[in-house]
Amino acid sequence: MPLPKIDEIRNLSDQELSDQIVAIKKQLFDLRFQKATRQLDKSHQFKHARHRLAQMLTVERERQLAASSDVKSAGSVAEEE
Repeated sequence: MPLPKIDEIRNLSDQELSDQIVAIKKQLFDLRFQKATRQLDKSHQFKHARHRLAQMLTVERERQLAASSDVKSAGSVAEEE
């Protein structure tokens, strides 16, 4: 199974992105629990889940920075007038 593409994540809405982040964090918890109880068969799932979480957090941060720069640019335009 190939690693997930970030383009799929960028198409999500903000609410869907937040929900997915929570779901991946829960999945990572469950994987750690399975590993501790020696029930984990597919250890590569850690890599995929961590990679997906990193992509989601990156997109979320990009959106935060874009929103803050929009606010700053709107504020500077108002000051110039």
